[in-house]
Amino acid sequence: MPQAILIVEDEAAIADSILYALRTDGFMPHHVTLGEAALVLLDAPDAPQPALVVLDVGLPDMSGFEVCRRLRQFSDIPVIFLTARSDEIDRIVGLEIGADDYLTKPFSPRELVARIRAILRRQASSSSVPPARVAPTARFDVREQEGRIFFAGQALDLTRYEYLLLKTFIQHRGHILSRAQLMDRVWSDAPDTLERTVDAHIKSLRAKLRSIDENDDPIQTHRGMGYSLSAA
Repeated sequence: MPQAILIVEDEAAIADSILYALRTDGFMPHHVTLGEAALVLLDAPDAPQPALVVLDVGLPDMSGFEVCRRLRQFSDIPVIFLTARSDEIDRIVGLEIGADDYLTKPFSPRELVARIRAILRRQASSSSVPPARVAPTARFDVREQEGRIFFAGQALDLTRYEYLLLKTFIQHRGHILSRAQLMDRVWSDAPDTLERTVDAHIKSLRAKLRSIDENDDPIQTHRGMGYSLSAA
């Protein structure tokens, strides 16, 4: 059965080219022009859910960033952003709030379809592997089935990339990981993200850990080398 893809795009010419490319490639696309319409459709209890959402950032009623933030409150459906703005901050913010990929206009509809297929393949591959639980280590407890990490018995309120970053540290506790290694492990689906994004996420992680225990800073900085999670 063809997989459904929701297109949220108010520019008719762009939407038409995407719809054509998706139909040609065997998908079943549905198109809306407003963010609110997309949220109503995606949150409807009896409506069939698409496999992925292609979401324009510059919508008439609200930004695509806001649509994604609200969507993430009730769904983890994959999202690809479309935008006319190529600023680094937009790219980082877009991926940080829960998008899976990011394309800057103008783009090739065939490239978009290829990225959609890549995301759906990764999702199918990960869902075919039974979820595991990383054994608790010292003050951390990773509960992969819940998608949560506990620190000192308290659940951390983490974004997607903060969760993946901290889980990577826990899995390699005591090992120094360079920025490049962290990018490969955590941001593998966001190849355009810059290495200094790692530093920003380290900073936010430290703040969240200190909010639970202000005297404990388990993430260590190794100048010129990278970061590690203390072995103790």
